[in-house]
Amino acid sequence: MFTTSQFRVFATEPGERAIAAARQLMQDGHLEAAEDAYLELLDTQPEVKLAWGEYFTMLRNARRFEEALALSAQAADHFGDDAFPATLKGAALVELGRYREALVALEHAASLDPGLALVWHEAGYAAYRLGEYARALLALDRAFALEPHSGTLHLRGKILRTAGRYLAAEVAFQGAAEAAEFDEQRAEAIRQVSVTRRYALFGPTKPIDLHESRQWFAETGAVPLTYHADLRPPNDEELVRGFAQFAREQEWRFTAIYQADAWPGWSILADELGLDTAADAQFETGAVPLVVARQPQTGEAVWDDAVAFVRRARAGLVFVLHQPTDQEPADIFGVLAGQAGAMLDLATASEVVQHPNSVLQDRRLWPSEAAAGA
Repeated sequence: MFTTSQFRVFATEPGERAIAAARQLMQDGHLEAAEDAYLELLDTQPEVKLAWGEYFTMLRNARRFEEALALSAQAADHFGDDAFPATLKGAALVELGRYREALVALEHAASLDPGLALVWHEAGYAAYRLGEYARALLALDRAFALEPHSGTLHLRGKILRTAGRYLAAEVAFQGAAEAAEFDEQRAEAIRQVSVTRRYALFGPTKPIDLHESRQWFAETGAVPLTYHADLRPPNDEELVRGFAQFAREQEWRFTAIYQADAWPGWSILADELGLDTAADAQFETGAVPLVVARQPQTGEAVWDDAVAFVRRARAGLVFVLHQPTDQEPADIFGVLAGQAGAMLDLATASEVVQHPNSVLQDRRLWPSEAAAGA
């Protein structure tokens, strides 16, 4: 969420150069040092609203919402009955789930300065969190009219997508990318365009009404082999055979299987596809490896090296049987961890894998002629 600190109402304040060091520390990931720098600024130059806004955003992004609320009280002590601290208070209350209190604070901020775009942006976010999408869009329209801003278009896109209005959401995210002032904003807006297009594959169904496996595809581009059903999920061997059938249907040809765990069932996959098992993750140029594990082995050097090769070379793919939702997504997965009931659904997988925004669209899944002839 791109909100508080990126509105020009703050960027035009005197003393912006004073926060350059703190901002750089935060962007470089030195969060403790950045926090110390912001706190020093608030102590020595408290009139610089931009410093308050950026530190508030830092707390917000770290989910330190109680501290963000306390910061809004400190801002009120310094600036008095002003729209700026009232807006910070409303934003913090939204994150704490105290939506009605948040709207009261934001309405008060609007009465103090109805021309402050940030007030209407945060009011739109509060209404969005309440599920009042029409109200949210009206507030965002006012915010954008006062101050055209990438963050407002970004939030508008999320609201429209949540409501199942995928084409309108895509237009909003494209606008956010074009209006972005920061590389991070632009990259995230472009990513959200891809997410929206993947959700649209299942339209007019709204995201909240999609099964988790399809939501996972929409959010990550990873291909599920199963779909929700009131059935016992396929066991590991059934998932392996299902993937082998899918790979043959797609006419993929790998040079070797690299198994990142010791599960003996991978021999079934090797037999089904007529492949050898690679001894290590040091793949030759032109290799098209099939990297497999029962679940991601993130943090294990051999797994990370194998996945890095696939991503770097844009060749081969990563397949796991069980995909935890709190780990890096594999390219193709059998079932989401914790999925209660599921069945193999290779027909939908075939449709999904051909989507222009599938993770496999830029991947080489057969040996080059030179490699094949070697």
